[in-house]
Amino acid sequence: MTTFPYTDEFFQILKEELVPALGCTEPIAIAFAGAKGREILGKMPEKVTVKCSGSLIKNIRCVTVPNTCNLVGIEASALSGIVGGDASKGMEVLGGLNEEHLVIVRELLYKNICKAELLKTPLNLHFIMRLDTSDESCEIEIKNLHTNITKITKNNQVLFQKEERSGKYFGVLTDRKILTVERIVEFAKTADYPKLKEILTPQVECNMAIATEGLQKDYGVSIGKAIIKNDTSIYGLMKAYSAAASEARMCGCDLAVITNSGSGNQGIATSVPVILYAKEINASQEKMYRALALSNLLTIYQKSYIGRLSAFCGAISACCASGAAITYLDGGNSEQVKMTVINALADVSGIVCDGAKASCASKIATGLDASFIGHYLAMEGHCYNPLTGILGKDVDETITTVGRIACDGMKDTDRVILKIMMEK
Repeated sequence: MTTFPYTDEFFQILKEELVPALGCTEPIAIAFAGAKGREILGKMPEKVTVKCSGSLIKNIRCVTVPNTCNLVGIEASALSGIVGGDASKGMEVLGGLNEEHLVIVRELLYKNICKAELLKTPLNLHFIMRLDTSDESCEIEIKNLHTNITKITKNNQVLFQKEERSGKYFGVLTDRKILTVERIVEFAKTADYPKLKEILTPQVECNMAIATEGLQKDYGVSIGKAIIKNDTSIYGLMKAYSAAASEARMCGCDLAVITNSGSGNQGIATSVPVILYAKEINASQEKMYRALALSNLLTIYQKSYIGRLSAFCGAISACCASGAAITYLDGGNSEQVKMTVINALADVSGIVCDGAKASCASKIATGLDASFIGHYLAMEGHCYNPLTGILGKDVDETITTVGRIACDGMKDTDRVILKIMMEK
């Protein structure tokens, strides 16, 4: 039997991208920088300035910061990190935030010591946080990845600076160019099961826990409950649980999510439908974990062309991936998995991202509908014709094309969305 040549790299990619996060990842990135800045400065600042890329402003403006009793915005995110954050916990930086911290955060918000500004940058995920006292200062700069600190200065002296390399992620992640749909399917089928289980179990436990929480309590408009009330089929349940998890997360739930490609919503949409469908058809645990590996890597593959933040809704990529994993669970072959991705991308590639908020849950439900249709067609052996519309000659070229649309074609869309949001 021929050994899959990229086994180590694919496992490393999964480890890099499946990380826990408490709350929406963009405000958490700001909180992380705040906690790190306070650590470097060694004291409470008297003034804080956060210069953010437009995409960051868009994704933080309307989402609740976790553990803050419904505080919203860049200023609340930064001050929460500064006052009660622990940078050593990464994307769970606000896990220890308590009421005593919040009293101070509210006082500082009232004093208006923190200001947010637009940063002119070609990067979608880029911000610089400056903390000042009367006699000292420090700056934390983060680019491309939510906790990727590229520069630290204190009193205008550079303490740390990361060498910038070509490519989106400056060489900090395993090369994604080795990913193809065919290779992902092969890896999912042949990878060492105990190792897959070890990596993916936290995703199963965390993401299903927040989905259950979202259905049991009232977050946002309770979209999950509304879906179940009208559709109790397995397809309705997959939409309801996934949407409920997203809504809970966006509305301040203090449960962590295992993210995918820097996004909790993508982590949810990639995993929750697959877990539920595997249970519905009585698939073995091993089959479920292999399907999850397939779904996660397909999401990562698509996002490697789109980038962390974009005007293109990333949850759609994740929904396409979970639809392909459902095809795999149903016994579909490699070609049918590819058909599912193509069929879904042909349908919903135009959904825009207008920032992180409760209604992201509805977009996940919509994306899953498209992925289910793509799955139905693929299981019948049907696929939309290549080279029609945005479709390329095959699934890999189609994924590349969608990435071009998201990165290049939707730049103006992103600017207009931000302008509309800032005018309110």
